[in-house]
Amino acid sequence: MAIATINPATGETLQTFEPLSDDAVEERIARAAAAFGSYRLTSPRQRAGWLRAAADVLDADAKSVAELMTTEMGKTLASAQAEVGKCAKGLRYYAEHGEQMLQPQPADAAAVGATEAYVVHQPLGVVLAVMPWNFPMWQAIRFAAPALMAGNVGLLKHASNVPQTALYLEELFRKAGFPDDVFQTLLIGSGAVERVLRDDRVVAATLTGSNAAGQAVATVAGDALKKTVLELGGSDPFIVMPSADLDRAAEVAVTARCQNNGQSCIAAKRFFVHADVAEEFTRLFAEKLAALTVGDPMDEGTQVGPLATESGVEEVEGYVRDAVEKGATVVVGGKRVDRPGWFYEPTLVTDVTPEMGIWSEEVFGPVAALHTVADLDEAIRLANEHVYGLGSNLWSEDQGERLRFIRDIQSGMAFVNGMTTSYPELPFGGVKQSGYGRELTELGMYEFCNAKTVWIGPPSSQQGEGNTAAAASE
Repeated sequence: MAIATINPATGETLQTFEPLSDDAVEERIARAAAAFGSYRLTSPRQRAGWLRAAADVLDADAKSVAELMTTEMGKTLASAQAEVGKCAKGLRYYAEHGEQMLQPQPADAAAVGATEAYVVHQPLGVVLAVMPWNFPMWQAIRFAAPALMAGNVGLLKHASNVPQTALYLEELFRKAGFPDDVFQTLLIGSGAVERVLRDDRVVAATLTGSNAAGQAVATVAGDALKKTVLELGGSDPFIVMPSADLDRAAEVAVTARCQNNGQSCIAAKRFFVHADVAEEFTRLFAEKLAALTVGDPMDEGTQVGPLATESGVEEVEGYVRDAVEKGATVVVGGKRVDRPGWFYEPTLVTDVTPEMGIWSEEVFGPVAALHTVADLDEAIRLANEHVYGLGSNLWSEDQGERLRFIRDIQSGMAFVNGMTTSYPELPFGGVKQSGYGRELTELGMYEFCNAKTVWIGPPSSQQGEGNTAAAASE
């Protein structure tokens, strides 16, 4: 895939970039490794100051950065502006809390025969981040903020269709005052990732993207015994029970499915609606989808913009066509928008069954697949049959149903009466083929830290046989 900015609203190629040569990549890895030697010795307080400065820079650049994202991958300007604000919040979150997260965690020294015992979290080194185009700033920031706060350095291999955003990210940390080479962007194709990951100076990797990409990175990293965090696909269930506020549920369902033009791993994609309220919910859902304004993502009134790539539109068309051929019903939408660019109508498909791709695959576009269920048990069973387990949603006022949902749903995140979203204050990640590891909170920071156990014994005159005996029984 070419490294280029192609406006999804017009299909026009605006700028192309030459990938870095092998020698240039080698130079950047060497610089990153050298930077880590001194950066790891900086204090958490100093790193927090740089993160705050980065948030301030981002505030100042907010308008241009939002417009850049919209130009490169088609998200609405309102969505892009919100993403910039979220990035600034994430940077400030780690600036405020990171120092405390990195404090030594005391253990029971007496129980292990020590005068002191604790755990200290220390940085691992150079971490490679392979990031997607759908949230081009936020995906990178939620890696970079905790990783840099912990004392790691980062190499970013961003998606090939958002090169200018990728270059801005490097500039952001430089303008904030971080030491040279602590965060660098690698303009390389996907074929060059393995070489970077196999380099002994790169100690770990994180990837957000497709399952195929995740498997490729995990295979290489496993072969080299390197730590990885993978945030992969999702086909989140959205379960609606009779006690739910149907109008509110339908309103949120539209946002949950069409956020970011339907291109989100945590978008609600499969809607399981109780038979007692299926007709009414379907009506409300369809009406609200049909009322969305589709158009130029730079226009303030636009609610749904284009898909990021032409191949993405073609894939969505294929899923809807397959579903209809197998007996599904298109209630609203179901086709491309007749205008230049890669637009697809917000779509609701009912009578969806497991043999349809719209059910079994991750659909990256504004297409909702709805299935009627007899009860909560059926909804959870069908939801859990999927290979993915990222986010999940339940709409119910029944406390027993809520508890059963939280207990039984196989997902990394369970949201009740609200839309799955990411917050710096909550761990983010999935189970099954949605990946492993967690982003955000202290858990996201510790993913790329050495949790070092420290045991300090008493003076020689006070030592007994306790520690020797414990060691012998290891």
